[in-house]
Amino acid sequence: MERSLILRMPGMVHLFLYLQLLDVLTTLVGFKMGASEASPFIRLMMHAGPALGLMISKAIALAIGGACILTGRRRLMRWVAYWYSGLVAWNLMVLLAAPGRF
Repeated sequence: MERSLILRMPGMVHLFLYLQLLDVLTTLVGFKMGASEASPFIRLMMHAGPALGLMISKAIALAIGGACILTGRRRLMRWVAYWYSGLVAWNLMVLLAAPGRF
């Protein structure tokens, strides 16, 4: 990856990576608490195992994020950040709605 492309969007890159990490963590905690995956696409990947399916989905997300960075698509990266922010918020709502397993 060309360094100058990353330097043009440093905050967006950091936010994207942070949201990916939050999505992984909240999803794994949700699985531990008995929640299931809502996305049919991700659920399909989880036939290989929950953690492996989740890592495959994150590899795809990172590839898409990398493509956005390489092509300088700032607006698309912003929309992706909004999407993953909503996804993390959804995961947190699922965790809060789970029966008292904390």
